[in-house]
Amino acid sequence: MSNLDEFLAGERLDDVVFYVSDAYLDDDSRLRNVGTETDGGVRLILDGETGRSAFQAGTGMGAMEFAKTAMDAEGDIARSLDDGACPFADGSDDAGEGPDDDHDIQFIFAFAEAQNEEVGGLYAEGDVVHAYAHCTCGESYSHKWVVGDRND
Repeated sequence: MSNLDEFLAGERLDDVVFYVSDAYLDDDSRLRNVGTETDGGVRLILDGETGRSAFQAGTGMGAMEFAKTAMDAEGDIARSLDDGACPFADGSDDAGEGPDDDHDIQFIFAFAEAQNEEVGGLYAEGDVVHAYAHCTCGESYSHKWVVGDRND
């Protein structure tokens, strides 16, 4: 089982996933040496503290601050944590640009949270994956799901 499979199965609750697209990442970035190359970028699965530091080094922003801004919009982030569908691609954004504009993932940050029946909702159903993406259009969005509920 790969590190990603373990993360998605809720077996790596102390780890985070950080994905950076090739378009966003410099060719000589150190992240390429520590991550796993995907079709469109590099995915890293690291312990929480190291992952948050790598995210800040790679994007210039704090991981949790980014997550808080991305929570305002719900989109679709692929289970593979290296792709997504920007919810702002369906219409005009604040800049007045139309739906045909570029909407590609620049980076994704994800973590999993253990089941917590006291909180209720999704958290009562099982471990929950929280994923946050930043799009080339400048918008950020989030997607969360219960471990084991997605088949994509």
